[in-house]
Amino acid sequence: MAVSRVTVSPAAAALIRELRGEHGEVLFHQSGGCCDGSAPMCFPRREFRVGGQDVLLGEIEGCPFYMGAAQFELWKHTQLEIDVVPGRGSGFSVEAPRGVRFLTRSRVFTDDEIAELEQLGPPPRGAS
Repeated sequence: MAVSRVTVSPAAAALIRELRGEHGEVLFHQSGGCCDGSAPMCFPRREFRVGGQDVLLGEIEGCPFYMGAAQFELWKHTQLEIDVVPGRGSGFSVEAPRGVRFLTRSRVFTDDEIAELEQLGPPPRGAS
């Protein structure tokens, strides 16, 4: 079974499906920058431009999940699980008006998982 760099909790998956119904196609981006710091942010695809320094970690519920390259260097040894919790973040993510926010949980990859990821090579970068 292939190792995933990013996974999603059942609660977050359900919310993503709702958001897609409301906003159309969405994507996720996590940076180490402003607003909620390194919180995952969900945007309508048409409203977010992915840059050449963004790393595609995978997809959750059919939605691409990107991370800034500098942030990826700090997190590349971990698997991310995107979850949803009560409370409003301070960013511009589309779930904010619902009184919830996406949250990243993480765990360190095992040695076997790291070896598998190394065989796959680095994740792709680039524009959407």
